[in-house]
Amino acid sequence: MNENKPVSIWMRPEPADRRTARAQRTLSRDQIVRAAIKIADSEGLEAASMRRIAAEIGAGAMSLYYYVPSKEDLIELMVDEVIGETQLPEQPGPDWRASLAAAANEKRALWLRHPWLATAWTHGHPIWGPNSLRQQEFVLGALAEFDLQVDELLSLIGLYNSYVESFVRNEVGWLEEARRTKMDMKEWMRQSKPYAKQLVATGKYPMFTRVLTETMTPHMEPDARFQYGLARVLDSIAASLARLA
Repeated sequence: MNENKPVSIWMRPEPADRRTARAQRTLSRDQIVRAAIKIADSEGLEAASMRRIAAEIGAGAMSLYYYVPSKEDLIELMVDEVIGETQLPEQPGPDWRASLAAAANEKRALWLRHPWLATAWTHGHPIWGPNSLRQQEFVLGALAEFDLQVDELLSLIGLYNSYVESFVRNEVGWLEEARRTKMDMKEWMRQSKPYAKQLVATGKYPMFTRVLTETMTPHMEPDARFQYGLARVLDSIAASLARLA
């Protein structure tokens, strides 16, 4: 293994411009990333292949690797680029709950605008691009005043992130399934009703029966349910901070 080889796309400077064989104009990393985001927004992350991106911008597929060495690098660049859309202050405010709530709502809105993020976030290692790091600094900094040990801080923020990401991943999943199958939740429930009735009739699943019955006519819309769950997570963090004080 070459120890001098950069292990992160963020350690690779933007290559110098050069003209492509198929297009008499230069390409850039930014142009490739923006084309990939456009494709992923409309067709999903898997559609954003190097070949598909090359066709979108009128270049040869192999020429893209000069700027972005791998699909993993491309995903990192895409994620960091769209995170730059989040509207957060430079620093968290004095109210840690308000800061974390603002970050959670921004993240949810971002994922709903770019549903492929729910898939991209499962690609393993953290993303240390400039926009991603600013977001992480804001979230972690919201609890900086409490002088927590790193493990305590990461555990509390992990609880918070797990809630936000699991909720939105499920929400995005339904939206993507509806887009793919042209079937929304209401229609899926209608088609599933015969099997659901069969399960209820067995009497073996009382909690499932209750959940199924009540979700047929939900009490809260997704936004209200997200805010309710987020408030309970922040209550849990507040209780933990009180014990650690």
